[in-house]
Amino acid sequence: MRRIGFLVNPVAGMGGAVGLKGTDNQVEEARRRGAVPQAERRARIPLEILARNPDLLFFTASGEMGESLLAEAGVTRFQVVHHYSGESTAGDTRTAARRFLEEGVDLILFCGGDGTAREIFDVAGREVPILGIPAGVKMYSALFAIDPATAAEIVDGPTQYTLRDAEVMDVDEEAYRRGDLRTRLYGVARTPALPNLTQVSKQVYEEADEERAKEEIARFIGEVILPETVYILGAGTTTEAIARRIGVKKTLLGVDVVKDGVVIAADADEKTLVDLLQTEENARIVISPIGAQGFILGRGNQQISPRVVERVGVDHIIIVATPHKLRETPVLYVDSGDPALDRSFGPSVQVVSGYRMAQRKRVHQPGPVVTPSSESTQF
Repeated sequence: MRRIGFLVNPVAGMGGAVGLKGTDNQVEEARRRGAVPQAERRARIPLEILARNPDLLFFTASGEMGESLLAEAGVTRFQVVHHYSGESTAGDTRTAARRFLEEGVDLILFCGGDGTAREIFDVAGREVPILGIPAGVKMYSALFAIDPATAAEIVDGPTQYTLRDAEVMDVDEEAYRRGDLRTRLYGVARTPALPNLTQVSKQVYEEADEERAKEEIARFIGEVILPETVYILGAGTTTEAIARRIGVKKTLLGVDVVKDGVVIAADADEKTLVDLLQTEENARIVISPIGAQGFILGRGNQQISPRVVERVGVDHIIIVATPHKLRETPVLYVDSGDPALDRSFGPSVQVVSGYRMAQRKRVHQPGPVVTPSSESTQF
């Protein structure tokens, strides 16, 4: 029987949809803005799958940190090895991780974001493999499954894991909220290695060719922008180049809304976007995949939620990325939190990669592997 340490950060991801760009030290502010906890919903998806496996024995913490979710998902083989009272803390995460090691677990499975990953790594190091169920806002570290259901697929996989090194990243959230992305390598953990099922660490490209490519993308998008149409611009330097081209200032790590050359909402949260779309007939979303991770939705842009996408329509999403980024991103991913919406992107999408140039890129879909296409299109 395989022994799995299971842990949930109950407040992970609360800062995303409300525009806080993270939840560290921001839980009360997230609640004040009406944030809804994400971790419980996302952790339940793999647990309901894993509950069918009689060969798994779970060790967990009490209450919302694991015990209640395991029971609700139908898992019967688990032991509570850490009890806490009140609201859980980072100290509870580290204590639970120490108890997992004492119980000789084969894997630590957690639900949270980069902060939770760092706390577990502080205790487990490279002694035990670590796998994350993504529920945070950014998740720059490389030990997360690409979505919750895939986490179950990995755990349910071969008894003997093939392991790979996985970067655990530290992101300065205060700087991030000011539009300044500061990351550093916190450590190197071990995680189960299954192709295309775990994400890589985010990469930032700073080559001169990258800047020229962004300007070419921006020049093309600037020419095709429609009048009397709302454009929701996602985070990143490529969308910033587009904003600069059309003469507006972009929130680098936030989501802005532009109409007829004017910013009508800066650093918008989900509620602001939904409210705007109730009165605007024509809208487009312009987004760029995150670094080498390749996520269209679900990492760093939770403000563009399923409710927002449903109002705009998948067909009205414009994806932009430089050729270099696309070369480093063989597959794109969607993890919006709504599996039906994720599937609606289909097996591939067109990505604007230059002036009147686009590439068709494969989108990860559960089920049979689809051969990726590397064809380029000229407009």
